[in-house]
Order: sequence, then structure tokens, then C-alpha cells
Amino acid sequence: MDTLGDRVKRTIAGHLKLSVSDLSDQARFVEDLKATSLDIVEMIMTLEDAFEVEISDTDAEQMHTVGDVVAFIKAKRQD
Repeated sequence: MDTLGDRVKRTIAGHLKLSVSDLSDQARFVEDLKATSLDIVEMIMTLEDAFEVEISDTDAEQMHTVGDVVAFIKAKRQD
């Protein structure tokens, strides 16, 4: 069965043109995945649309890893 975390990782991987297998929960966007600031802004917008959540600039600034994003979206979807 497809979990929410799997879907979030697939969305991130697709946006950054990476394989899902490249994404661990500890993978850092800038340092490990080589995402630019533009990549991150566009990824946040894609995630907002895909999962029907709002991610404020303040929240986005706190998301440094794939796991941070997965946890945030899971929490928002339970609200």
C-alpha cells in the first residue's frame, strides 16, 4: 500500500529529478540533494498543490530534510 510518506517522497524526487531511492528521511535538500533555492521554492509550491496544504515561508524555512517535509505534511493532513 502507498503511504503518504511514499507519495511525498515521489513528489520530491520527481521535482528534483532524482530517484526515490536517493531520498532518505535524513537527506538534506541543499547539502545532500544539491537543490537550489529556486528548486526548493518550486518544490514547496508543488507539494502545496499535490497535498492541498499551505506551507508558510516560516514553516518552509524550518524544513531542511526530506523527513521534515514528510512529517509536516502528515501533521497538516491530520488537522
